[in-house]
Order: sequence, then structure tokens, then C-alpha cells
Amino acid sequence: MDYKIFFVIFSVVAGLVGFLPYLGDVFYRKTKPHVYTWLIWAITQGTATLGIYYGGGGWGGLELTIGTIFVIVIFLFSLKDGTKNITKSDTIILIMAFVAILFWWQLKQPVLSVVLVSTIDIFGYIPTFRKTYKDPWSETLTTWIIFALSNIFAILALSEYNFLTVTYLASIAIVNVLFFIFCASRRYVSKKNILVQ
Repeated sequence: MDYKIFFVIFSVVAGLVGFLPYLGDVFYRKTKPHVYTWLIWAITQGTATLGIYYGGGGWGGLELTIGTIFVIVIFLFSLKDGTKNITKSDTIILIMAFVAILFWWQLKQPVLSVVLVSTIDIFGYIPTFRKTYKDPWSETLTTWIIFALSNIFAILALSEYNFLTVTYLASIAIVNVLFFIFCASRRYVSKKNILVQ
């Protein structure tokens, strides 16, 4: 039996463990996802998932495939119960996400597309970073570190290691860890300020 199947299973289970509590918190309005962030991620993650399969990633793309479905569901929830403070820069990032799709579908440039979607996906965090700076309890903290773990397992599950298969997963794993640290530190600072007052 191929040992990579274990990493496939670990990546999918970790993804579910991250998404399900997040969805629950969104449903009960404890977490307020930013509508543009999740729309951007639906576009970029969907494109990156195709890039992983195109690059020969095989079962390593399963976690992202399932994740894309959850991202779309969270985006739909965010339309009603999410944060909608949209800035001009958010709109520019969204337009860039559509441009990346154009490169993928029309120009048949998968490498450029993966670079674009990885970069735009990172920029897609900006509205959520900004929202979380003001309200650090508007996110489900543990979800982000679990997402990073799921991304690492997905990398280990890849059938082929190349620019197309690794770039996106590695970039979002790093940013998920950074966002977890940012959110945790903002909570610490906010609590400290409340105690001082």
C-alpha cells in the first residue's frame, strides 16, 4: 500500500476538522467571514486545485477539492452573516482573481496562473486581517492552524512535486500560520488593554 494514502487521509480529516467548527461558528454568528476574502478564495483555490491536477498532483489535490467546496459554502454564508466592509483595494484584488482565471482558461498558461492565484490568494487575506485587527474574536482561531496542518499533509500526499503542485499549498500553509499568530496576538493585546482599563 502506498504510504501517501495516509497523508491524503490526514489532509482530508484535518481539513474537515478545520472547516466544520468554522462553519458552525459562522452559522451561530460567532465568526464573521469577510465576503470578499471568501469569494476571492473560492476563485483562487478552485484554479489552484485545477493546477495541482494538471501538474500531476494526483490524490494530493483531494484536500483542496473538498476545501474548495467548503470555501464556496462559507462564501455563501458570508453574503448574509459575514463582514462586508469592502474597500477599493478589495475590489482590485477580486478583479485580479478573475484575471488569473482568464489566464488559466483562455491563455493556457498554468504556471503563470498558479503564480497569480497564489499571490492573489495571499492578498485575499487582507480584508480578513483588517477585520480581525479590529475584532480579533470574529474568527475561529484554531481553524487556521489546522488549515496549515492540512496543507502540509496535502503537500506530503502529492504524487508529483513541481512548481504547479507545491506553490499554492506551500504559500497558503505559511499564511495560515501567520494569520493564526496574528489573530492570537491581537486577542492577547485586546485582553491586556481591557484589563488595564
